Amino acid sequence: MRRRNLFLVSAGVALLVTTPAGGGESTTASTSGGLSQPAPVSASDFDPAKFSNPTTIDNAWLPMRPGTQLVFRGTTTDGKEKVAHRLVFTVTDMTKEIAGVRTVVLWDRDFSAGELVEGELAFFAQDDGGNLWQLGEYPEEYEGGKIVASPSWIHGAKKARAGLTMQASPKLGTRSYSLGWGPAVGFNDRAKVLRAGERNCVPTGCYDGVLVVDEFNPDEPGRHQLKYYARGVGNIRVGWAGANEESKEELVLVKVRRLSAREMANAHRAALKLEQSAYKRSKAVYGTTPPLEAP
Repeated sequence: MRRRNLFLVSAGVALLVTTPAGGGESTTASTSGGLSQPAPVSASDFDPAKFSNPTTIDNAWLPMRPGTQLVFRGTTTDGKEKVAHRLVFTVTDMTKEIAGVRTVVLWDRDFSAGELVEGELAFFAQDDGGNLWQLGEYPEEYEGGKIVASPSWIHGAKKARAGLTMQASPKLGTRSYSLGWGPAVGFNDRAKVLRAGERNCVPTGCYDGVLVVDEFNPDEPGRHQLKYYARGVGNIRVGWAGANEESKEELVLVKVRRLSAREMANAHRAALKLEQSAYKRSKAVYGTTPPLEAP
């Protein structure tokens, strides 16, 4: 299972409870819940014709507003070693067209013990039903400041398929859904609504009615990443579960802010620099896409 660092919140988040209290007790998902199956549930359900306004991402559980920067802090435990972990995400105002769909570009940075270990461009779009999709990503993994891997996947390249990041109306008791399909890089993760109606507190505030989603790779049983979402805000916490989970990642949302014009210009330059590397290192995958576009 390749960890997907997609911990996103909206730019206008207030640092307090954003959903009404009294959401009820936490409820665990059941495959016999009797609820209707949401659509879509697989990568094959992706239809470019259903994206008439794809860069307006106002999904209630994972909104994305350009100019947002957010920070998560926590630890990653591998065996007996616990390492400080920080993730910085920037929702840029740049776009990229993939398979005829214009996507919003995210620039992500992953720091382990203070050292940059991964930089990434990721591409998202919202369909006409309010479902949020990921159409690909280009990550660069670093050791000692040098690139050691870049396992990119893009919808349509090397049989890769777009995946559903967040449903418009996630419900308990429904089937798991595909987060994407990248056979060339071993990406086959799925997600399932695990619990709902929880109260959860992180440094940015306390939230009621929290949704908990379980992400997993069916080829790696006993390994799960749990993501906690507050309605109208986005992802606020990341945890883990499973007897076979080797990398125990625990993160909480600590900061959300709007970038200045100068900071956005810096983000543009960083994204373009990463893209230049992508075109050189991933010609058969990233090279199938047109260049990033600024507004």
